[in-house]
Amino acid sequence: MATVCLTGQHADHDVYAAQCPCRAMLDLLANKWSALAIGALEDGPRRFGELQRHLQGVSPKVLTQTLRRLEEFGLVDRTVFPEVPLRVEYSLTELGRGAAVPLRMLRVWVEDNLDTAARAGAPSASCAT
Repeated sequence: MATVCLTGQHADHDVYAAQCPCRAMLDLLANKWSALAIGALEDGPRRFGELQRHLQGVSPKVLTQTLRRLEEFGLVDRTVFPEVPLRVEYSLTELGRGAAVPLRMLRVWVEDNLDTAARAGAPSASCAT
């Protein structure tokens, strides 16, 4: 039986169903680099190098793959400016801005609760900004 959303718009979608296409979107948004890239784009468009510097620890290959998937799902726009040298910017779409809201809440929750989780036995490390 499908879970009915409050608006009734997508009564046939059930994220708990094994074959539901919702799973692909959930998988994308639950990915660490996707969630962080969306957060990094909340303040406006960024170039690839800016994103890579902001997302400390991401490799160019993984960032490229992440941005391509976000673009494929309609969460990110890639704009190429025909300049010399070529300039490419990434920005959130309306759908991406919508996804940014709960992801921001999740990031804040993680930062606020990491110490409590560490006291309970979860791995902990200091965050250098």
